[in-house]
Amino acid sequence: YALQFYRETEAEIRERKEAARKTIVQVPPSGLEIAIENYFMKELDFPKRPPWNFDMSREELEARENRYFTDQLQKKFGWKELSYFELNLETWRQLWRVLEMSDIVLIITDIRYCALMFPPSIYEFVTKTLHKEMILVLNKIDLAPAPLVVAWKHYFKEKYPSLHILTFTSYPVYNLRGNQENKAGLQVRRRRGKLRMATEGAKTLLQACKDIVKDEVDLSSWSKKISEEMELEFDDSEDIEVGETVEMKKVDTSYVEHEKYKDGILTIGCIGQPNVGKSSLMNAIMGKKVVSVSRTPGHTKHFQTIFLTSNVRLCDCPGLVFPSKVPKTLQVLMGSFPIAQLREPYSSVQHLAERLDLVKLLKLQHPENDEEWSSIDICDGWALKRRFYTARAARLDTYRAANNILRMALDGKICLCLHPPNFANKKEFWENNPDVQIVRWIQARSNDDQHEEDAFVSSEEEEERDNTKALETNDDDDICSGKDEGERSDSDSEDSGNDAAVGTSNKFAALVGD
Repeated sequence: YALQFYRETEAEIRERKEAARKTIVQVPPSGLEIAIENYFMKELDFPKRPPWNFDMSREELEARENRYFTDQLQKKFGWKELSYFELNLETWRQLWRVLEMSDIVLIITDIRYCALMFPPSIYEFVTKTLHKEMILVLNKIDLAPAPLVVAWKHYFKEKYPSLHILTFTSYPVYNLRGNQENKAGLQVRRRRGKLRMATEGAKTLLQACKDIVKDEVDLSSWSKKISEEMELEFDDSEDIEVGETVEMKKVDTSYVEHEKYKDGILTIGCIGQPNVGKSSLMNAIMGKKVVSVSRTPGHTKHFQTIFLTSNVRLCDCPGLVFPSKVPKTLQVLMGSFPIAQLREPYSSVQHLAERLDLVKLLKLQHPENDEEWSSIDICDGWALKRRFYTARAARLDTYRAANNILRMALDGKICLCLHPPNFANKKEFWENNPDVQIVRWIQARSNDDQHEEDAFVSSEEEEERDNTKALETNDDDDICSGKDEGERSDSDSEDSGNDAAVGTSNKFAALVGD
């Protein structure tokens, strides 16, 4: 089940390296605004299971699936027109099985790049062909400003009326230690040793499922589980729980006839692109680590079924990169393309530097004492600061520095968020929108938390100390060690937000009771 992607030519690599030596030109705030239709055209579909019947042999079925998989896209688009998408048929079979067996389809996206992670074709297929309900989860909202989260939520609701939309984070305040960022904007947060259930997000998901299933499935056991979790005292003294090992075993991905709410059980299928936090979301809903997680795309090899309660089961599907026209530079920042397999990382760093002030953010010194910065200069400056040198010649290790910067961006330490159309013109409107309070409630933030966030360290010496501590914990070995997707960097600050979940039941009734 290894990820497979189209391979670039040597000429393409050289051309992109040369472009990375050009001076960086900053993009205005409106340059962060994107629209789904620019990357997912109406004629751009995703591979589906071809028509099937019991008279066909296994060989005939597999041959038809292979033809259907390649011909369907090649007839309309050339490989170079499309982004790098999943070419492994076995992985698509996992998606087909999960879609067929689910009563509700949960499509999970990273709030930072949500428009690039939501293929309209799968929405059309689930709602109009399968006639099933779909819930969009805007995940990792702790990495984005609350007004931006609200703006994206309204954008999706306006374009896709049948879509149920939720906001979620596996790391509300009480699951984080040292919840703050420095003046430059670098995230210096770290998750706690033991996770609590993300009760605010779990409540919104439960309510959405109740609205869909009505009285056909009894969800009282799920509601009871959340209530019991809220009453438990938080103990941060335990070690991080070790997740179950993902066993490489043969999984049946053949066609299954769907029976709605079979045996009184609600099946929720979780789908999405790699690194959107599907496995972390399942762990946060369960209140313990039940699914192995990693930052590496393709970590989840096959769909896994886990019972949340006796009559609610979650089905975790491997992350799939859908066909689109998203450029590779963005796919790398989204986490859809494995950073370890990058032959040329500098163009992705350039895309990041054009939209964020990396020089100020990372406090870089130009390696050649020049005033103009290129993508290569930024990587050399970071290598100089982190003391990344090649083994034999002892030159600055530009490639390692570039990979390190991209891993920080993927992990949320360097945080780039894309905006919906016209966000810059309506920024004040979204800041005053009442839904902002709901987002802050799901993040488990109070007004006091906001004051703490705004009270940045004023001393230059203390600020530099916090930066150094955050960066020293971010070496390649630490990032590749298979820790949780949402883990943030180190901080010296005291624990905060232990009691943020207190009274969530009353807040939930007040905020989303209607």
